[in-house]
Amino acid sequence: MDLSNSVAIVTGSGQGLGLAYARELARCGASVVVNDVDEQTADSAVASITAEGGKACAVVGAVGSTETAQRLVDGAVDAFGRLDILVTNAGILRDKVVWKMTDEDFDQVLDVHMRGTFTCVRAAATRMREQGEGGRIICVGSPAGQRGNFGQTNYSGAKAGIVGMVRTWAMELARASITVNAVVPVAATAMTETVPFLKPYVDAMHNDEPLPGFARRELGFGPPEDAAGIVAFLAGEEASGVTGQAVGVGGDRLALWSHPEMTATAYHDGGWSPDAIATEWPHTFAERLELVGEQLPEEASTS
Repeated sequence: MDLSNSVAIVTGSGQGLGLAYARELARCGASVVVNDVDEQTADSAVASITAEGGKACAVVGAVGSTETAQRLVDGAVDAFGRLDILVTNAGILRDKVVWKMTDEDFDQVLDVHMRGTFTCVRAAATRMREQGEGGRIICVGSPAGQRGNFGQTNYSGAKAGIVGMVRTWAMELARASITVNAVVPVAATAMTETVPFLKPYVDAMHNDEPLPGFARRELGFGPPEDAAGIVAFLAGEEASGVTGQAVGVGGDRLALWSHPEMTATAYHDGGWSPDAIATEWPHTFAERLELVGEQLPEEASTS
């Protein structure tokens, strides 16, 4: 993958998945703007990229505001002359069940994930359209946004909203040759280390032990680096015809998420009364109800 002469912004790229994305883009030749809320973390990430022969600079700040989004775009242009790729990865967690979630818990997560994605994409799309040479926008979703997750009203809602915005932006920016896609990663990060089901696999990686095939294939789980290749692919020329998609990645698994579709349909002349629905429901809809949450497979083997 050759991304030479391309310039990328990766939000929340001081560590974890964001750093993996930034390093992979740099390895493919892109100049990268690293972003983190902590200056030391951002500088360390830049150093790790330049030590490998890549080009990078840092813009410190919390995403969410229009001002931070514009500083990121201006930082890319000032340092490297242009902007070709945006990866919106920055995120936080404030997990609580709905009856315990405060307004602040909700607003903080929505501000970083959803508003931060919106403001950064708006600023980047404006710059890319002005350049007139197309571009690549890659927004980071989550399985929680696709299926929901206990205790994550704010996070699930934001991630679902991001994928909805991606589909809209793919339509709006098509004439400008700007593709917009969502990546739905699963990886060992600070956000997943507390998930009880994944703890044995996280512990194994911390101990430099190989992950079993079940984790890497059935769960699609591995280190952040496993999820970075799809970002570089979507940023490249080979993906010029890919837009409006949600692509799952992690471990040894690469997957395409479907868009929501009507799965069962019935018709009733004159519209549907409650009694008519009650009569029809058991025959047409009852067996087609969707599951909620991740349906994790049982581990059949550790090999």
